[in-house]
Amino acid sequence: MKQKTLFAVAVALLLLGFIAAALLYNAERQGQAGQVAAANSEALVRMHSPALGRADAPVVIVEFIDPACETCAAFYPLVKEILAANPDRIRLVLRYAPFHKGSDQVVAALEAARKQGKFWQALEALLKAQADWAPHHKAEVDLIWKHLEGAGLNLRQLRADMKAPEIDRVIEQDLLDAQTLKVTKTPEYFVNGKPLPRFGFEPLKALVDEALAAGKR
Repeated sequence: MKQKTLFAVAVALLLLGFIAAALLYNAERQGQAGQVAAANSEALVRMHSPALGRADAPVVIVEFIDPACETCAAFYPLVKEILAANPDRIRLVLRYAPFHKGSDQVVAALEAARKQGKFWQALEALLKAQADWAPHHKAEVDLIWKHLEGAGLNLRQLRADMKAPEIDRVIEQDLLDAQTLKVTKTPEYFVNGKPLPRFGFEPLKALVDEALAAGKR
């Protein structure tokens, strides 16, 4: 019985040690990510970045997005709900991280749609239909056009504009900034420059709520 008790205590101590080490590791990673973001604040937002919300909003959510990313598509309406619940207090800034094969061409289509003033309509149409044109996380660009037809776009002009060199420069800059900020997956969020402590919608909402509360002081 004594040996069993000692064994149980030893297991409990090992488990506690593992939990403490995991928490410390996560805290260190969070601290390092925050330091990287703070030291490279100019890499968070660029003049070319698509944005929703007031320019002087007290809370800025920066999202690195890949239009072919399933999780990005799942999180997008949730982020829009956060914005809708806090009108004029939150600004959403999108950065591109087209990590999936073929996704850079979809980003080019979105940027071409922006030239026609239809960026957000095009983005939402493609995210909604993502399962059709991005099976197995691979973007099939030939399949996106039917989903853009209802967005009021001149598709002939859009195809031509996709080849504009400035769009290539936008994608290149965003990927360089993603690398600088240690972004390796999508979606990745920063709230007023702070990275998420861990991935998930609840951590994102908690960080937004914290920033909103700080803005009221």
